[in-house]
Amino acid sequence: MTETPLLRFGVIADPQYVDADPNPGLDRHYRESLTRLTQAIETFNGRELDFVITLGDLIDRDWASFDAVLPLYRSLRHRALFLAGNHDFSIDSSHLGAVHKRLGMPAPYHDLLIRGHRIVLLDGSEVSTFALPPGHPRYEVAAARLATLKAAGAHNAESWNGTLSEAQFAWLEQVLDDAVADGEPVIVFCHYPVWPRNVHDLWDAPRVLALLERYPTVRAYLNGHNHAGNEATRGATHFVTFKGMVDTPDSTAFAVVSLYETRLEIEGFGRELSRTLTAS
Repeated sequence: MTETPLLRFGVIADPQYVDADPNPGLDRHYRESLTRLTQAIETFNGRELDFVITLGDLIDRDWASFDAVLPLYRSLRHRALFLAGNHDFSIDSSHLGAVHKRLGMPAPYHDLLIRGHRIVLLDGSEVSTFALPPGHPRYEVAAARLATLKAAGAHNAESWNGTLSEAQFAWLEQVLDDAVADGEPVIVFCHYPVWPRNVHDLWDAPRVLALLERYPTVRAYLNGHNHAGNEATRGATHFVTFKGMVDTPDSTAFAVVSLYETRLEIEGFGRELSRTLTAS
């Protein structure tokens, strides 16, 4: 008898579509993402999934790019969830405040219950120097924090990273407390990684990591942003960075993730490898 997963969902990371020529230096092939997304959606439609999540950077730049890529998701027969990544804000400043709405998100960060699992979507761009115009209070906080990190020689002191506000951090802690009280396993999604240590990490990755480690009910933290991908397991939590779909001229990257009682199975497509992760 085939074991039924507790939860199964599709994952797409960093399509970064824009109608532009490839960037050979970064090995990014922007126009190809339309075809790759279409192929991924066709694959997902052939599976029984609880949802499909795009982990940010749906576009590379230009507000008009959303008009070309979002209609592809109309053919998806599953629930579509989105995160906003740093490249989704590489648009005219007049549209910065409309990105989450354009992606159909109910709020920049939020949680929902799917098949008894608490699904948490974080906004790692909330405090950043790209998602807000200069002069905005959170922009000023971000600029000061980035300067402090650079002065300290921090490994992730990059302008294309960001972090959570104090309000969002407190909200996350409360959501985790509530999930424990309600007996709900948790999966956290964010565009930015917190582990393994990498230049793409959230600015306050150690603080977020320390919080998550207090809650063994957090089954996984899944993200994009680092196109090379990586993974590690700490205690009961799997940390997985999915490879960028936009990379290379002739290969794709996406996955189907199945969560079981004792393991996380990743069925990879293209450059995304298939593997099974078990808790340490």
